[in-house]
Amino acid sequence: MAIYVTLSTLTETGMKTIREYPARVKEVNKELEKMGVKVLHQYALLGTHDFINVLEASDNETVHRIVSGLVSRGTHYSMTMPAIVSDAFIESLKQENSGGAK
Repeated sequence: MAIYVTLSTLTETGMKTIREYPARVKEVNKELEKMGVKVLHQYALLGTHDFINVLEASDNETVHRIVSGLVSRGTHYSMTMPAIVSDAFIESLKQENSGGAK
């Protein structure tokens, strides 16, 4: 399974929805799980973005399909990026520096 990070910014509609119904945040997470994406971590943020989510999914296409579907509701904008665990990244650099051998 691959890891993804999503930064979300609520629209005016989205902000109104969570002010009136704060539990909606957790309901969306349950929807994501039913669609094939697991929410590993979620934080509310101060600043440009309102939320950061760390997700686990099978592939880029699955994440793209699901995140695009959520954004189409008009409640938020998002930017999703694949993430590599730092130990795996370090290992890949070691392999590159040794010509592909471990």
